[in-house]
Amino acid sequence: MAFRGPKVWLWRWRRNPLKRRADAVESWIVLGAWLITVLAGVLAGLTATRSVEHELAQERVDWKPVVALVTQDAPGPSSPANDSRTNSEPVWAKVRWTATDGSSHTGQIRVPSGSALGTPVTVWTDPQGHLVTRPATASQARLRATLIGTLLGVGAAAVPFAGARALRGRLERRRMDQWDEDWARFGPLWGRKTG
Repeated sequence: MAFRGPKVWLWRWRRNPLKRRADAVESWIVLGAWLITVLAGVLAGLTATRSVEHELAQERVDWKPVVALVTQDAPGPSSPANDSRTNSEPVWAKVRWTATDGSSHTGQIRVPSGSALGTPVTVWTDPQGHLVTRPATASQARLRATLIGTLLGVGAAAVPFAGARALRGRLERRRMDQWDEDWARFGPLWGRKTG
C-alpha cells in the first residue's frame, strides 16, 4: 500500500492536476457505497425489528395458558430409575388438555419430578390447541427484536460494503497496471543522459 500522507477531509473531491479519471470514479464509488451501506443496514435492521416485535406481540395475544392433567406418574426421587433426581428438577411426562374449541389433545411437557397421575399443570397452546412455549414478555420481545434487527442490519450492510471493496480492488489493480504501462514507456527515457 502506498504512503498517502496526512488525512485531509474530502481530499477525493479537491482540485489536483495529478488527479486521474480513475480517482474521481473511485471517490464517487466510495461515497455511494457508504450511503448504500448505511441505508441498507438501517432499513433492513428497522424492518426486521418491527417484524419480530409484531410477530412476538401476536404470539402474546394468540397463545393462551390452559390447565393440563398429567396422564402418567412422573419419575421422581422415589422412583428406582431416578434415585439421583431432586424434587426441583423437572422431568418429561405425558399430559392431556382440552383446547378452547373443546377438542382433546395430548403431548409431553416438563413437569416437576414426582408429579402424580392427575396433577394439574399449566401449558401454553396456540389457537389450534397445539403445545407452544410460553410467549416472550414485552421486554424479552424488545430484546430479541433488537438483537435480530441488529444482526440482520449488519448482514445487509455487509453486502454493498463487500461489493464496493471488491470494485475498489479492481480499480486499484487497473490503476497499478496503468502505472506499469506508463513506467514501461517512460522509465527508459529517465536513464538517458542529456547533454
